[in-house]
Amino acid sequence: MMNRAHVRLAILGTGSMARQHAERFAATEGVKLSAGIDVNEGQLEVFCKTHGIERQFQSLDEALAWGEFDAIANVTPDSIHHSTTVAALKAGKHVFCEKPLATNHKDAEEMARVASEMHVIGMVNLTYRNVPALQKARELVKAGAIGEVRHVEASYLQSWLSSRYWGDWRTESRWLWRLSKGHGSNGVVGDIGIHILDFASYGAASEIANVTCRLKAFEKVPGNQIDEYTLDANDSFVMAVEFENGALGTIHASRWATGFADDLSLRLFGSKGGLKVSYGDRDATGLRIPALDVCLGDDIHTQMWRRYPLGAVESNYERFIRAIRQGETLEPSFVHAANLQAILDRAMEADVVPPGETVVVNT
Repeated sequence: MMNRAHVRLAILGTGSMARQHAERFAATEGVKLSAGIDVNEGQLEVFCKTHGIERQFQSLDEALAWGEFDAIANVTPDSIHHSTTVAALKAGKHVFCEKPLATNHKDAEEMARVASEMHVIGMVNLTYRNVPALQKARELVKAGAIGEVRHVEASYLQSWLSSRYWGDWRTESRWLWRLSKGHGSNGVVGDIGIHILDFASYGAASEIANVTCRLKAFEKVPGNQIDEYTLDANDSFVMAVEFENGALGTIHASRWATGFADDLSLRLFGSKGGLKVSYGDRDATGLRIPALDVCLGDDIHTQMWRRYPLGAVESNYERFIRAIRQGETLEPSFVHAANLQAILDRAMEADVVPPGETVVVNT
């Protein structure tokens, strides 16, 4: 348990997502942004100046040698989450890592093990845990409001392959790499698969026991080739799942969901009621609006759905700081993220089996 007045935080990686970390942690009571770390000196300098961070380091080794901080927010590219996190953990630093925890289950499992051995906090920024509608749905499920969960439907829909809402993937390399295995992409299953798997399992209050999965990369241009980019990473996936609580369900995601910019939905059906979580509709400023609809009690006989009131919830950022102060790892933990990565690893095998076959995951 930490008694120091402030939790001293270093931010490793100062790209676009790091801004969110800096702003959210700076707004959390009892947190001091102590250092910025990045190999890009110019980007690092601008980031630290913007967020009032005094100390700057161009390598993690330099920062760890200095050591005047308690925790690291790891906002580096996916491929170096493992090496940087393990180094920080072994130096006795708590780590809040961006998703995915690692690019494969073996590395993710090692990260969880090292965090446990070093008795430090390891948590992952599965951002949709911050959605009030999802938190309330889980509460209702755990309280038995819908009885035993029988069936689950979950989807994550984006449309950036069929529209130019976020830009034109045909001409912008920031999108093209996401479509190419050779440039480090695991496709939609690797990019947002972990989010919708977590959304579904967290809302259902049950881990996923097994999965049957199909992935597909559609032809986007003749030959699926633009310059050095071979466009072979999966664009859509469909999973049939069974949860540990016995419920069956379907989980799917696509970048071809015309008309949906960035939409998550979850429907939970139980022996006594149903819940619908949506996070995609936007207000006048463009911010997504969380919503929870319930069909409970006598309403199940008339198919009446009612909007459930929502309040503010603790964010992942706040929960990480609370975990450090309590000396107890909270969710989403490294262990949970490693379990999800095991499912994603097996699902990726569907990219290499002959057309028409499926991969069954048993975990």
